[in-house]
Amino acid sequence: MIAQAKAKMFLSEERGVSETNEFRSCNTFNFGKYCHEHKTPFGNIYVLNDDVLDGGGSVKMRVEELSYVIILPVAGAVEYKDSAGNSGLVAAGQINIRYLDKGSDFEIRNPFKTGWVNFLQVWIRAGKPGTVAFSSLVAFDVNEFMNCLAGISPKNDNEQLLPFIFSIGKFSGRGETTYVPGKKGNKVFVFVIEGAFEVEGCLLHARDGLALWDTASIEMEALSNDAIILLIESLV
Repeated sequence: MIAQAKAKMFLSEERGVSETNEFRSCNTFNFGKYCHEHKTPFGNIYVLNDDVLDGGGSVKMRVEELSYVIILPVAGAVEYKDSAGNSGLVAAGQINIRYLDKGSDFEIRNPFKTGWVNFLQVWIRAGKPGTVAFSSLVAFDVNEFMNCLAGISPKNDNEQLLPFIFSIGKFSGRGETTYVPGKKGNKVFVFVIEGAFEVEGCLLHARDGLALWDTASIEMEALSNDAIILLIESLV
């Protein structure tokens, strides 16, 4: 008998949407006024927003609990600033990880006068004992190694790993790989940025998500050229 992975789909067209004249946010999980019984957080990952911000626009957010806030531009670049004093430009090919206290505010701004930017923001709860208080701006290149995943899990000065691992990869059509979680009980969330993939027998298109748990390995195959996929593994 073939072992079936424990999984839950989060389809792009079923996401919550909030919109103003200059900002549009698609929410994989419950966020703001969007609330659905089947869109509850996946473990410690409680926000995954796919946002578009128009030229010169800005948006402010507040975290309601101790969190890692991760900003990953997909197209263009954004300016980031928070109430802890962190600020700077984050461009496509970079991932901005910030450890923010409960009640912290941060602002995302489009530095360009015209044209939109697209970015993902992921919030991961960090309220457990032993949490690593760590922030960093990390660069990566999805074009450097095709058809494989590059892990993004920086360490602090004491060589402590963050309690999660980001992995991202770009694939040609029919390019495939297998992801092995650190241990079988770890939760892994898969999010397709571009193109289409088959992941553990599930068909995923752009901006679809897939929650996986209690699986020893995750097989994936790209079904289109220049397909890009993101994996977030929770280590706690």
